[in-house]
Amino acid sequence: MSAPLPGGPGPRTELTIRGVVIGIAITLVFTAANVYFGLKAGLTFATSIPAAVISMAMLRAFADATMQENNIVQTVASAAGTLSAIIFVLPGLVIVGWWQGFPFWQTFWICALGGVLGVMYTIPLRRALVTDSDLPYPEGVACAEVLKIGSVDAAQADATGTGRAGFLAVVVGALSSAVFAVIVGTRLFAGDVAQYFRLGGNGAATGFDFALSYALFAVGHLVGLTVGVAMLVGALIGWGWAVPHYTLLHPVAGAAADVAQGAWSRQVRFIGAGTIGVAAIWTLIGLVRPVAGGLASAMAASRVRAAGRAASLPRTEQDLPIGRVALISLACLIPIGWLLYRFGVASGLGAAAVALVVGGLVFVVVMSFFVSAVCGYMAGLIGSSNSPLSGIGILVVIVAALLLVLGVQDALPATAAKGLVAFALFITSVVFAVATIANNNLQDLKTGQLVDATPWKQQVALVIGVAAGAVVIPPVLDLLNHAYGFLGAPGADPARALPAPQAGLISALAQGVIENNIDWSLIGIGAVIGAGVVALDELLARFVPKLRLPPLAVGLGIYLPTSTTLMVVVGAVAGWFYDRRAERGPRPEATQQLGVLLASGMIVGESLIGILLAALVVFSGSAAPLALVGPGFAGVAVWIGGIVFAASILMLYRWIARLGRAGASR
Repeated sequence: MSAPLPGGPGPRTELTIRGVVIGIAITLVFTAANVYFGLKAGLTFATSIPAAVISMAMLRAFADATMQENNIVQTVASAAGTLSAIIFVLPGLVIVGWWQGFPFWQTFWICALGGVLGVMYTIPLRRALVTDSDLPYPEGVACAEVLKIGSVDAAQADATGTGRAGFLAVVVGALSSAVFAVIVGTRLFAGDVAQYFRLGGNGAATGFDFALSYALFAVGHLVGLTVGVAMLVGALIGWGWAVPHYTLLHPVAGAAADVAQGAWSRQVRFIGAGTIGVAAIWTLIGLVRPVAGGLASAMAASRVRAAGRAASLPRTEQDLPIGRVALISLACLIPIGWLLYRFGVASGLGAAAVALVVGGLVFVVVMSFFVSAVCGYMAGLIGSSNSPLSGIGILVVIVAALLLVLGVQDALPATAAKGLVAFALFITSVVFAVATIANNNLQDLKTGQLVDATPWKQQVALVIGVAAGAVVIPPVLDLLNHAYGFLGAPGADPARALPAPQAGLISALAQGVIENNIDWSLIGIGAVIGAGVVALDELLARFVPKLRLPPLAVGLGIYLPTSTTLMVVVGAVAGWFYDRRAERGPRPEATQQLGVLLASGMIVGESLIGILLAALVVFSGSAAPLALVGPGFAGVAVWIGGIVFAASILMLYRWIARLGRAGASR
């Protein structure tokens, strides 16, 4: 039991050992799932809601458990949805052939030190983007509602069935997606419905690919129709115009699928990079004033605390003291400097080691803060599941590579180019580890604000979650690398390698800038598209505020493969229809929330099966250890898989809607 809290209504359970232990256990599982899913699909998912539901079920056995203790559990577990986004950069070191695996201690310290620094950055950002902001924070608000539903006394919860229904939704979603993923592994069901084709006889090619993935469908449900439509617009730009255009300009013989995918990989993704870059810069410009205000507010709170009037601060305004934040940040930067020095020397850049360390630390401090601000803003606007981190990473790696070219390349031999590429990726990964925290942790802090939690206790919980996530990420990455490999890495089998789309793109950008062979015109075209989308979105915001076109989501739609984007769009449309039907029912909010929990379960189930299948691949030595049929069955498997997928999704939606309505009759 915690001591009485200043500014609060007496003693209560909040930051406890049992809560931390439960949170760490959930974090380990969800981090592993998120690493796999991110490498496969190019997206990571927020784990706060399913963690909160699981926590409520486990803590129900303790009479003194509180909503705030449940909040601490989901806060610890949220590290799974944040730190795991390091996979958007770190596998690039394997893809460029610098690493053959993931050294545990180097990977651990990148994640741990960067993550803790990210927690420190969220403190002034919390005031700017949560306390003094009207951003909707869809996932943070949803998680708060889940906690509130589960916080009613046990008798009331049992009478209404709300706690049981939410837990059942997560479990059924997870089991359904897990079973389907296992059957896909047997090859009785196809994993996707794809078609690539030539356009006339002029050599142009394009196509589409709907992955039969519960997890991608669920991501679409969570991010909503606005983001889904924006991603569809991006996919249409990419595959309706850009891919046919570049396959027509550079005709290549071969299968339509290979030709279209080649154009997307070599040209279209860089257009997406330019679009995302402009969208990120626009977001940064809009954040200058609120971030400055947040820093001023944090300093004011520190002066109140120093004057001995901490008790006068409301509980929801009690952050870690800003002076302690500065000391912890400095304590993180010292070993980060040592990491940069060691990596630089090992990369053959010892002659420029001092410049790399000093410049690298300045780069980490400045870039990570602004990137954290952008990611926190976008998480507040559209949710953490549609993370803009991958797009922001494009900007970071380009700036890092340009600074290396301008600052140290001339002082090094020509043979140092590959080492500079590796260093650019390494320092970008440190910035990513910082930025990932802001992407989801501000959602957690918004949840805490709504459930009357103490911010400094959440911030301590976040540090614990970061440490737990940093332990599990290196071995999981190593497992997946040995089981599948990453597309584009030396020796990787393209037929079964994980796409790792962001890591592949970011490593290609680093190589292109440092080796001076990047086609800047492609990025320029993307920048023009991005500027147009930004202008259109601003016009919509002014004249038709209900219709928006998030520029970052459009950029993601351009450079992610259709196997990712199209099923997300389907999930977004289906989720919109489900929510509209729920609004006409007797318990609209509860029914909609059950849909969110069902979708969260779908993501977790499929992702965990992916991890288990990876382990089977490693230990069995077979690329398809569960296969029951050969390639000749593929044509039939597409029809069976597609029909079963559609029918099962419809059945799950109907079941969860009935479950929501049933609560009204209790």
